[in-house]
Amino acid sequence: MHDIITHQITLKEITMLQNIGKQTFFETFSDTNTADDMNKYLNDNFSPDQLTKELNNPHSAFYFATINNETVGYLKVNWSKAQTEQHDDEHGKRALEVERIYVLQQYHGKKIGQILYDKALEIAQQKNSNYLWLGVWEHNHRAIRFYEKNGFIAFDKHIFTVGTDEQTDIMMKLKL
Repeated sequence: MHDIITHQITLKEITMLQNIGKQTFFETFSDTNTADDMNKYLNDNFSPDQLTKELNNPHSAFYFATINNETVGYLKVNWSKAQTEQHDDEHGKRALEVERIYVLQQYHGKKIGQILYDKALEIAQQKNSNYLWLGVWEHNHRAIRFYEKNGFIAFDKHIFTVGTDEQTDIMMKLKL
């Protein structure tokens, strides 16, 4: 395995972000969602306008993972008002949300998700965060095991909508 490199994504890389975002979400969830719901989610959440808005948000950051200049995964983190859930408790005030860690299916099991997670942890430490948190679909057992292995514990649930289908995400956190 060659070196895995991470770098922050810029607007110039929006097409690559759109492509890998759609591909990884489709690979992960297409077999458990209708084609209509999947298409609506992909078109709404990975449109150039939506990604431009997210990339321009000063409280969010995206990172690519690459091997030999091939993009194999990505990370999105949020802090402050960009978090998808606002919490007024101690957990929310200085928390960092890991909104997305996605890796191309052919690269699963090659530590790329761990490297992207480690990048999120590094960002949280730089921002002096006291918690990392995320939402993970209740039926994504592979991801739940990954986060539990990294010390996360479940603390709540919220609804995540794919197209028109309301699904339950388990919210997990890690005290830093």
